[in-house]
Amino acid sequence: MSDITPERGARNLLLNCAKAQAGDRLLIAYEPSEYGYFDSDAVDCVAGQARELGLHVETVDVGFDPHTPHLTPSLLRQFEAADIILFLARLGDQLRFSDMPQDKKIIVSFAVNRALFGSGFSNGHHDAFMEIKHAINTVLNEAEEVHLSCPAGTDVTGRPEMNLRPEGDTSILRFPMSVFTPVPAYSFSGRVALSGFLTGTGSKYYDDYTIEFDGPVHALMQSGRLTGFEGSAKDVARANAHYDRVASLFGIDRNFVHSWHAGIHPGCGYPWDMRENFERWGGSAFGNPRILHFHTCGAYAPGEISWNVIDPTIVIDGVTYWDCGVFHAEQLPDGPGILGKYPCAAALFEHPDWDIGFQAVG
Repeated sequence: MSDITPERGARNLLLNCAKAQAGDRLLIAYEPSEYGYFDSDAVDCVAGQARELGLHVETVDVGFDPHTPHLTPSLLRQFEAADIILFLARLGDQLRFSDMPQDKKIIVSFAVNRALFGSGFSNGHHDAFMEIKHAINTVLNEAEEVHLSCPAGTDVTGRPEMNLRPEGDTSILRFPMSVFTPVPAYSFSGRVALSGFLTGTGSKYYDDYTIEFDGPVHALMQSGRLTGFEGSAKDVARANAHYDRVASLFGIDRNFVHSWHAGIHPGCGYPWDMRENFERWGGSAFGNPRILHFHTCGAYAPGEISWNVIDPTIVIDGVTYWDCGVFHAEQLPDGPGILGKYPCAAALFEHPDWDIGFQAVG
């Protein structure tokens, strides 16, 4: 894929995701770089391209509140005055399942800096991945059996019972589009390799947001309920204590496994070590097909503790769509047609970004 630039990535967001037109009022709600998550160069990149396209651009610092994120009356007034609201801030993700102003285009960006705007992640045509998402949703909705596995020992089976109504997914636009609609987990059972750690989901933030294990650990689930862990006695005790603490902290259903999804965007690279910032990793890298992500601990989306399966294989009614972290979009019923229509997306599938910032633990 040639001519990948941050500017093209920003225009992809504005023109293909937001469907922006000259004269539209764009409000960029940003999180200062001092919080270590979004970089200020992302704001400059998008704002510059928006002005070139004839948009009226305003920016507002929304900070970061890990405990009680909310829309203040003054911020709500700014939202009401805008046509397009772009979150370059975790506040958008924290509020994505909450009430937001109606009749607005509200976008949460998973590109957190200029580097990601200048990667295949942001440059692959947004409509291509919207069509791929719709295609895999349709396959899952019609499936009789799905089997999940991975090299570390994941072995989960179930029949998807999809909720493709608007309430089954967040209505906020996401850029880049990098996952399909979450699959409810209540009809799935088996064992999930935890890849050496447990981390949060970006819903709420708390001390000891991530814990790491000394060796292999598997979570056991039955019909969408966590039934226990397998591993060394020390690691199992650590996992149970983490679940006890987080469930008690928020007064939530400890053993509820809400849903799962895998990445669909082969351009979603993460060229940094995830241990430098697990929060940023969890909010950016999950769109890579090398990651399958469960939402757990809490009977709501997205829960508070995620399970991250590395290099998943996903077999749907006997067809292998993900093979050790490689997503074969051409296997979708209209996959060849979608890839033929969007050569930029096809190029990303031919040369996927294998870097997800992951180093095995144990």
